[in-house]
Amino acid sequence: MRAWRCGRDGGIAMADSAQLVAFAVTMGLGAMSPGPDFAIVVRHAAVGGRRGGMAAALGVALGVLVWAATAALGVAALLAASATAFTAVKIVGAVYLLYLGVRSLRAAARGGGAGPGEGPGERAAVPWWAAFRQGLLCNVLNPKAAVFFVALMPQFLGDHPAVTDTLLLSLVAAAVACVWFMAVANVVGALRRVFSRERVRRAIDGLTGAALIGLGVRLAVTRA
Repeated sequence: MRAWRCGRDGGIAMADSAQLVAFAVTMGLGAMSPGPDFAIVVRHAAVGGRRGGMAAALGVALGVLVWAATAALGVAALLAASATAFTAVKIVGAVYLLYLGVRSLRAAARGGGAGPGEGPGERAAVPWWAAFRQGLLCNVLNPKAAVFFVALMPQFLGDHPAVTDTLLLSLVAAAVACVWFMAVANVVGALRRVFSRERVRRAIDGLTGAALIGLGVRLAVTRA
């Protein structure tokens, strides 16, 4: 099912809005799938409140925009088709997830609530820009995202899409991801008073650390 149809000049024109909604729904289901993006947004929202969670969510959304645009332009297809490039990104991404996971487990063991990337004695919530960076890196260092968009974007673009068409779908993908993760950040952030309790925070740190390590190991053994 294509959300676009060829025009007389060989370009493409948008079909009815139902097709665009179909793309948004498909993208939404992909965003809602449990993964490192979800874990990192929840972690920052629980520790840093809405601000931290929303910063991480914006980072994830920017990563989605990058992958959607590169997939539409054919760049991500090269990554998905190249075993060497896929493996390189996979290893870097897996190491990064393992790093964040270990730091979260260390925070749980200390009981100080320090977030990923922080040392002993530092404040519980990382700066908003650090949360943004972690959300961005968690997404762009995941080669599975490249495969997802390489499979998705051609279904809604023609063989020779115009730049505006490519930009529109990329923005829709980023907007859907942003809305979902912003909602997650706000829900978790609203419960920060509960998460501020030491026992609960240590449990969150432990669970998040274990989840990130598990996702890192899973990414490491993923084949191109």
